[in-house]
This record gives sequence, C-alpha cells and structure tokens, in this order.
Amino acid sequence: MSAIKTGSCLCGKVSFEITGEFDNFFLCHCQYCQKDTGSAHAASLFSTSAKLNWLSGQDNIQTFNLPQTRHVKSFCLTCGSAMPNVQMDGQLLVVPAGSLDVKVSNKPDAHIFVASKANWDDNLENVARMETFPG
Repeated sequence: MSAIKTGSCLCGKVSFEITGEFDNFFLCHCQYCQKDTGSAHAASLFSTSAKLNWLSGQDNIQTFNLPQTRHVKSFCLTCGSAMPNVQMDGQLLVVPAGSLDVKVSNKPDAHIFVASKANWDDNLENVARMETFPG
C-alpha cells in the first residue's frame, strides 16, 4: 500500500493528499519555470499513477496554461503558492516538491533544460550557508 503524502499552500486555505508513488523528480531550469518560481529552477515530482485528492480549497486554485507550450502552473489565489496539477488529459500528476508537508524521500533524478539555466546558477555549493536570515 502506498503512503499518503499531504501538502498545503502557505496561507493554509488549500490542502491536498497524494496517494501513490512518484516516477520522477526533476529540477527544471527552463525559462518558464524560472519566471513562475522567481528562482533558478522549479523542483517538481511527476507521476503517471499517483492520485490527487483535494482536502480543502480546491475552489481557491487557479491553473495557468502558457499558450502554445506544455507549461502549466497551478497556484493558490490567496497566497500564490504553487500547487499540484493534472496534465496530459489526466495522465500526468505534477506536484511542486515544496508544496508537500511531509519529507520528500525521493532525490532529484536530473537537472533538466540546463541550456537555459540562470547565469548566476553556478557553483552554488560554494556560497556561504546560514541557518537563519543574516543578522
């Protein structure tokens, strides 16, 4: 039996559960993921068999399909948090890793679309690390 993974948005209006396993975990560096995350990449889990069940706030979810691309983003209308979505006529579940409220046991399988990665996204393992906001 598959473990149930729970998740939610930042403001707490939306919550969900995922039943099943993830097939892949990709860090996507495409220009669209940079724009919609405001960061170097999106961290998304993909499954062709897991099921999404909205526990609360499904009516507070907006889904944006970038015209003439396969890029889809769902988000909470109140706080803007990235939320799961179902794509490809129900064949693919995409879950932003940061939206989960449980530890993610999967490790990323690959960085994808690295040809378009941000110019400042190099050797980040060498940048100083701080436990909290700098004082």
